[in-house]
Amino acid sequence: MTALGLPAQASTFAIRVDHLFYAVTAVTTAVGIAVFVMLVILGIRYRAGSSAPRAENIPAVQARARRRIEAAWILIPLSLFVATFVWSARVYVERATPPAEAMELFIVARQWTWKLQHPGGQREIDEMHVPRGSPVKVVMTSEDVIHSFFVPAFRLKQDVLPGRYTEMWFTATETGRFHLFCAEYCGTDHSRMHGEVVVMEPAEFSRWLQAHRGASDMASRGEALFREYGCSGCHGRNASVHAPSLAGLYGKPVPLADGTIVIADERYLRDSVLLPAKEIAAGYEPIMPSFAGRISEDEILALIAYIKELAGTTEERRR
Repeated sequence: MTALGLPAQASTFAIRVDHLFYAVTAVTTAVGIAVFVMLVILGIRYRAGSSAPRAENIPAVQARARRRIEAAWILIPLSLFVATFVWSARVYVERATPPAEAMELFIVARQWTWKLQHPGGQREIDEMHVPRGSPVKVVMTSEDVIHSFFVPAFRLKQDVLPGRYTEMWFTATETGRFHLFCAEYCGTDHSRMHGEVVVMEPAEFSRWLQAHRGASDMASRGEALFREYGCSGCHGRNASVHAPSLAGLYGKPVPLADGTIVIADERYLRDSVLLPAKEIAAGYEPIMPSFAGRISEDEILALIAYIKELAGTTEERRR
């Protein structure tokens, strides 16, 4: 616990968020006290029947002085609040921009469980093992209702929404076990939707990954699903159907039939599987069937991991 009773600071964001919280609390408290004190003073000085001069009786010199006081009263708090806004905006932008080298983890939330996958195939329920000192990017979606991924010790909270991906990132600074909560009421057993983030030293984390390695990694599982669901019949190298190639696709701009351009990120790939008529690639007919109701969120994440690997393999060949 911190000096003010807050949870321990266990991420690089925690200390910055706490400093911002202290600053906002101090500024709002100071302004609130100043307003209250002035209300009391002015209420006594200008009470009914007092001899204090009113506006119509104030000399010009005092009127100018009062205008300066009014300007200061407006500009000083405004400057403090603008400075706080700029400070908080910088923290927000940094929080919303994960480093390129961040390790990726994938979470699917459902009533009332957190299901986590590591790229190497390791799976967890209501636990998340991460290394200390390394940036971790968490990509999340929900299978049912809105949830909220909240780790108080990291000072991080992110809504987890059905039908789309949200993400957050952090760098843990302390080893140990830290509470994970759902901070959005999600149904009858909402209070039971909790877990732990387990922060380990890098060497210990590597041993944990080796000990819990799955039968196949996410990309290999995605490749198997790619063939199982018949995707290779249209998007494979030797496919006879005129469909977009997925090699080198991830992260690249995609021209659409309506003249717009989108980036082939996780959101685009997911929508292409479940809502293929939403964004038609330029030069192709809208003939792809929807897999909504036939494929799970876990399987979509595995397919995306495979497509990402295809993009990486293509880039290596180009070099």
